[in-house]
Amino acid sequence: VQLQASGGGLVQAGDSLRLSCAASELTFSSYVMGWFRQAPGKEREFVAAISWGGGSAYFVDSVKGRFTVSRDNAKNTVYLQMNSLKPEDTAVYYCAARKYYSRDYSLYEYWGPGTQVTVSS
Repeated sequence: VQLQASGGGLVQAGDSLRLSCAASELTFSSYVMGWFRQAPGKEREFVAAISWGGGSAYFVDSVKGRFTVSRDNAKNTVYLQMNSLKPEDTAVYYCAARKYYSRDYSLYEYWGPGTQVTVSS
């Protein structure tokens, strides 16, 4: 199983970015897809997750109203649209897969290598 996140970069506060995560060798539609982030010196934290068919989405409070999550099961890809970015969103962002929804990163089975998002003030 491979998960490959892309789309990170350096942006200014208030800008937008869209992260993508492409999965291979995974029965994609059978997995909840999660997004997590880890800032330097901090623990990895839950950002968002989306259910198997995309009907349910979950967010950490700090990104509600700014981030959206979607998936295209035909393309085995999950997206994280990040709007109104803030400096505190700066982190390495990871996508992960698990059979069932959880906010606990330690329960996710598969991980991608992460993509850096840096938001300057």
